[in-house]
This record gives sequence, structure tokens and C-alpha cells, in this order.
Amino acid sequence: MARPDGSFDFLPETPEDHGFDAFMATVDVLVMGRNTFEVVLPFETWPYGRTRVAVLSTRPLDLSAAIARGAVVEQMSGSPEEIVDRLGAQGARHLYVDGGDTIQRFMRAGLIDRLVVTRVPVLIGQGISLFGALPADVRLRHVQTRTVASGLVQSEYEVVR
Repeated sequence: MARPDGSFDFLPETPEDHGFDAFMATVDVLVMGRNTFEVVLPFETWPYGRTRVAVLSTRPLDLSAAIARGAVVEQMSGSPEEIVDRLGAQGARHLYVDGGDTIQRFMRAGLIDRLVVTRVPVLIGQGISLFGALPADVRLRHVQTRTVASGLVQSEYEVVR
């Protein structure tokens, strides 16, 4: 998913439409871990526009740089179930969960309903695993796959319960 230091320097720099903006328009809250937040914070532009972002961390977090760039961002902590319950009580229905450790925690808790996996045509020598160890198999139903000119392949799956 990323290099051992969390960087994405292998991603192609292309103005192609990968469907990200259309997808983000459907998201109520983006939930990400502290590490992912620290990786995206120095990006030239804040990649999530005005979408609400909940950064998970139990340690104090300085959000001022993100807020100064127009981000709608807050810090949260708790188990995946507590986060989903809290956001749901606030009216959030479509959560986008991002970041290796965070995705793994939400997967282990059985809180992921849909996966969109984008594969980049680069094999990195080592790095952070997207899913890590899971307590059991997670059965998926393929919904669709699409490709873009740069060679990215994006597959969507529903988790079978």
C-alpha cells in the first residue's frame, strides 16, 4: 500500500480522472489514522476539499495547519465500533476509511461493507500491507473493475456477510 515510511512516491503524477472527486462527493466523513494524516498534510493542496475528516489518535494532535488550508478536520479516539456509533449518531452514513492500520482495525471489527482497491502498475520492493493479518477469511463479491490510461486498475467489492 505504501513504502515502509508511509510515502507514496511511486504513485504516477497524472491529471487523469480516477473517480476520486465523484467518490468523495458521496462521503459524509473520511476516517483516517494519524500516520495517514501526517503523510497527506504536507501535500501541495488538501486532497479532501471540504469533506469532514476524523483523524484517529489517542495522543494530542495539532490540526491547525490543516484547518488553515481549509480542511474540516477533527481528532477522535476510540474503538472502530465507538467511532462508527458516534459518527452515525451525528448523521454520518457513508464513511470512507483510509490508512493501513485504520483499515485493518475496521476490517477486523467487521465494519467495512465495500472495498475499492486501486492497483498501481508498480511493484514496490517492500512496504506497508493494506490488509495485514485478519482473524478469518473475508469473502468478497466483485462489483466492477475499471482501468485508466495510466495503467491503474480499480476494483470494487462488497463484503459478503
